[in-house]
Amino acid sequence: MIAPSFPFRWLRTLAFAALSACAAARAAEPTVRVLVWDERQPQQRIAYSNFIGGEIAAALGNRPGIEARTAALDDARQGLDPAVLDHVDVLVWWGHVRNREVSAETGRDIVRRIQSGKLSFVALHSAHWSTPFIEAMRERARHDALDALLPADRAAAVLVETNRYPAIYTPPRFDDLLTPVAWYRKPPTGPVEITLAQPNCCFPAYRPDAMPSHVRVLKPGHPIARGLPAEFQIPSTEMYCEPFHVPPPDEVVLEERWAPGEWFRSGCVWSLGKGKVFYFRPGHELYPVFKEENCLRVIENAVRWLAGEQAEK
Repeated sequence: MIAPSFPFRWLRTLAFAALSACAAARAAEPTVRVLVWDERQPQQRIAYSNFIGGEIAAALGNRPGIEARTAALDDARQGLDPAVLDHVDVLVWWGHVRNREVSAETGRDIVRRIQSGKLSFVALHSAHWSTPFIEAMRERARHDALDALLPADRAAAVLVETNRYPAIYTPPRFDDLLTPVAWYRKPPTGPVEITLAQPNCCFPAYRPDAMPSHVRVLKPGHPIARGLPAEFQIPSTEMYCEPFHVPPPDEVVLEERWAPGEWFRSGCVWSLGKGKVFYFRPGHELYPVFKEENCLRVIENAVRWLAGEQAEK
């Protein structure tokens, strides 16, 4: 006796409908628009034939739901035309020896976009001294200094800023005052006076000798850590050593260590108004760090999470 084919046709139809529904749902998901900005330092070609920005953008663009393109310092308007930024969800930044060529006003414009929830920012490795990261950390330091006051004092407080501990673009020493730091003075009459030593955005030691680093996931449940092993190694990278002169992060997702004993908070998140900033430490223009699958996964996870957080505002 031959079994009727109807149930099988019905199951095939049901399976096809389910697959079609999944495909439609994926198609309905908003595309994450990423701009990977790159200084395009010539030395990058030792490890990256299409520069670091090209490597990262190509990797992100091959992942479903992400549209990635590149921009560079030598492009028109330094690749940061407002008309371009108006159509970007996440700005990923790699800079190094030409960080100072981007103006403070350009950095402040990016920060305003972050604060308004229109843009999220990912700083990679030596972008700790990039103009947008410096301006973002300065703005966060201002907020932190004022938030320590009672609401009545906060509204009238006088904030005076200084960059002398140490000066920006000067690496701090281990015994330097850790920045940012705020001093408060309340005269008998008048508002609270705050002297704020702004963050230096650097650290006292680095070593570009390609020694491997050991990365630990400190927050395995965080979206940035999705799909990562609990620990992994980067075969060749540059060492940075704490203390990192930045405002205390809201979240430290990743920590990096080296055999001689150095360590660094290597995946940090700060909220800034309605937006967020993520700093990812590994990298160097001479080593293929951004060809490592775990490092690319961190960046992918970060841009997806940041864009999703932004969309919910």
